[in-house]
Amino acid sequence: MPVAALPPPPGVRVNAIALFLDVDGTLLEIEREPGAVHVSERLCEILADLKEAVGGALALVSGRSLQQLDRLFSPLRLSAAGLHGLERRNLRSEVVRAKPPPTLLEAARARLSAFADQHEGVLLEDKGLTLALHYRNAPEQQAAAARVAREAAAASHGALGLLEGKMVYELKPPGCDKGQAIAAFMREAPFAGRQPVFAGDDVTDEAGFAIVNQLGGLSIRIGVDERASAARHGHEDVSAMQAWLSDLLAAQAA
Repeated sequence: MPVAALPPPPGVRVNAIALFLDVDGTLLEIEREPGAVHVSERLCEILADLKEAVGGALALVSGRSLQQLDRLFSPLRLSAAGLHGLERRNLRSEVVRAKPPPTLLEAARARLSAFADQHEGVLLEDKGLTLALHYRNAPEQQAAAARVAREAAAASHGALGLLEGKMVYELKPPGCDKGQAIAAFMREAPFAGRQPVFAGDDVTDEAGFAIVNQLGGLSIRIGVDERASAARHGHEDVSAMQAWLSDLLAAQAA
């Protein structure tokens, strides 16, 4: 379903929304390696001002871990859901984190690590609770990466699910996703009672789009993508999304 034009500020009432933002591909350009991304001082200023404008009802909802998010956006510390909902921190700094068996990822880690070692340009990112196999620097390995990731998921006999993102395959325990994380935030102050707005760019954000649609909010997909999406609105790229956030602030100040 084609996405519609996003309501421009001041069509969105800043003091009545709960703002949920994916990071890579939404707030930040995707780089060749996860560690190469950089958060500008200006973006931190925008997010800090938006947090105040929405009464604290702003959260990052990312595939990155909470630790990675805090390091990226330091000294700014925001409510956040990390690892696709496996961990979540609210405004009171209370953290809820999934606790799978310590050995859950061992076999998959060994399989994916061996594959990455044998294929130049392929990177295994171990996030502790998930494993992400990146092939952005070796696009010719897409089919092989998909095969080994699916084999690792199948070998877990349902203990691990497979997420297929932009040039990455990620294994994670099932039962948590970005939609469930957003729903949990929406049951808490200061998010409760507000209109949710969620921006994301990838298939891993679809659960978030679906929940936000159910709650009567705005679902926003960033980037041009031929794949079907539950998102009802869109922006062309990261720069356009950052500009929209900046315009939200300007509309609130007017």
